[in-house]
Formats: sequence, structure tokens, C-alpha cells
Amino acid sequence: MIDPAVLAGKPVVRGTRLAVEFIIELLAQGWSEAEVLANYPGLTHQDIQACLGYASAVLKAERVYPLDAART
Repeated sequence: MIDPAVLAGKPVVRGTRLAVEFIIELLAQGWSEAEVLANYPGLTHQDIQACLGYASAVLKAERVYPLDAART
């Protein structure tokens, strides 16, 4: 969910003030899903899957364009 009034509009897990990027960062740091769920009991397996799905969708939509060296 994205709400400009919550965390400056960052995507958050539904019904929480936990940023999707925070959950992804925990997983990237090596936290297991069980550890995340134990430390944040308001989260569910589906919430974590939704965070991963969101990250995947954002990365698929990302476009990288080479810089024109002549212009720099």
C-alpha cells in the first residue's frame, strides 16, 4: 500500500507501518522468514511474499540506459 501520509509515501505492508524495503533488507541481511515473523508478529507469510513480489515487479520495470560518453 502506498499512502503519502505514511512513511512519506513509501510502500508499506498492509495494515502496518513497516516499509516493504525494510522487510526486503532484513531478508537480504540473512534473516529467515521465521525470524522476521517471530520479531514482527503482525506479519504473515503472505505479507513477506507480497514484499518479494513487489520488489520483483519494481526490478522488472526498471530500465537502465547507457550514458553517452560524448555528452559528459
